[in-house]
Amino acid sequence: MPIPAAARDVDAPGLRFPPSFVWGVATSSYQIEGAVDADGRGDSIWDAFSRRPGAVARGESGDPACDHYHRWPQDVELLDQLGVDAYRLSIAWPRIQPEGRGPVNRKGIDFYRRVLSAVRDRGISPFVTMYHWDLPQALEETGGWRSRDTALRFADYAVALHDELGDLVENWITLNEPYVSSIVGYGQGRHAPGAREGHGALAAAHHLLLGHGLAVTALRDQARPDDRLGITLNRSPVVGVTDTAADIAAAARLDCVLNHQFSDPVLGAGYPAELTEIYAGVSDFSFRHDSDLATIAAPLDFLGLNYYYRIHVSDAPYAEPDPAARNADDLGSDRTHRPAEARRSGLNWPIEPAGLREVLTGLRDRHATLPPIYLTENGCAYPDPAAKGVPPEHTDEPTESAATASPASTTGVAGNDAPDDAERIDFLAEHLAVLREAIAAGIDVRGYFLWSLLDNFEWALGYGPRFGIVRVDYDTQQRTPRASFHWYRELLRAQRSGADTEVAESDPTG
Repeated sequence: MPIPAAARDVDAPGLRFPPSFVWGVATSSYQIEGAVDADGRGDSIWDAFSRRPGAVARGESGDPACDHYHRWPQDVELLDQLGVDAYRLSIAWPRIQPEGRGPVNRKGIDFYRRVLSAVRDRGISPFVTMYHWDLPQALEETGGWRSRDTALRFADYAVALHDELGDLVENWITLNEPYVSSIVGYGQGRHAPGAREGHGALAAAHHLLLGHGLAVTALRDQARPDDRLGITLNRSPVVGVTDTAADIAAAARLDCVLNHQFSDPVLGAGYPAELTEIYAGVSDFSFRHDSDLATIAAPLDFLGLNYYYRIHVSDAPYAEPDPAARNADDLGSDRTHRPAEARRSGLNWPIEPAGLREVLTGLRDRHATLPPIYLTENGCAYPDPAAKGVPPEHTDEPTESAATASPASTTGVAGNDAPDDAERIDFLAEHLAVLREAIAAGIDVRGYFLWSLLDNFEWALGYGPRFGIVRVDYDTQQRTPRASFHWYRELLRAQRSGADTEVAESDPTG
């Protein structure tokens, strides 16, 4: 059932945040840009993966996506009218270095300079993700993230971005969701590059983190005074379906692989000892070098977290009895359970806002000190009744983190004909209320980025899922802000009209 209308009231005390809180919205390059052959851009692993029969729903790909490469002025105008403080976007590595190494592609740099300059001109701070899964295919052909060399190439790429765009960007995010890039991409095979490996997926996970640490170290050496460096990790609380020892153990295994494998080394705690036990026989971890952990733990200015759902697991036999033949996703646990009492989004994901509190308190309880936190993605997808030829896509396997348009909507905000998406508004209001409680309890969360500004290419699910607070008609590329766009805009206006004193006084950011 939808939450009471009063709970969505933008003036409700439960939705009042500290005055310094940063409000934003997020997108990613391959999901919105299109123009995959334009102006010297190279092939990415997602271009190659999408050409594989059966890899992506309905044979779709990230071309043309939202054609943001050509229509970016419209989208920046939408950001301005939405009234956000910040915009999280990502840079397409193949657009900057088509082969993943060497000199920058000037036309690619110029494109991002135009976008970033326009965003800044409107008083919006860019948060730039350097890598959101679109590895240059040329690097994949030499091993991809399985190879230590890719970590070195990533550090070179990060320095190139900083050299070329650093005058326009203060907030840098090295990686988005390395779990998905490594385990989902190299272990499960559901994302690019589509491999099903054990040792190779674990090597990819390590080399992603190593690339992050090398990039942070390199940027510290040439940092500008206002630079702030971070990483974004996806987090899901993992719980057993029952309280049996077997189900609790299954949940602990997945918790280690999904969450602690990434946050522990990044936050200076090293790899959890359980990881080598879980993967005994799968990998000898020979890709780890003695100095790597110190590099991976390079100090951060902030930690980005993406939250969508809890995961409910039960114990199950290993799909492959021989450890040496297992992929990195074979943990002897079943991840498809959904609690019967939980509402579900259009992707069949359980809606459990309390899981966000568990993510934040779990990190606080595990680590003595934490950098400031930003919720860099949070949102939901629902079917779009107006979609033509693109049916809603439902799945029991979570991946990550899946009306008639007004003529005025192509250049700005539509009028009263905004498509209704009350369920999305409910989702956002519920999660923001939980986030506000966490801040009041002393957890240092400094900003929130809604996923997503636009409907977009949702990876292996294609164009079926609709995450945008702006509807995109993929036939015409017309943009129509949904009711959630207007709700979020009014929420931001209410934040600026005054702040709840109790929350403001407890705000650890000062």
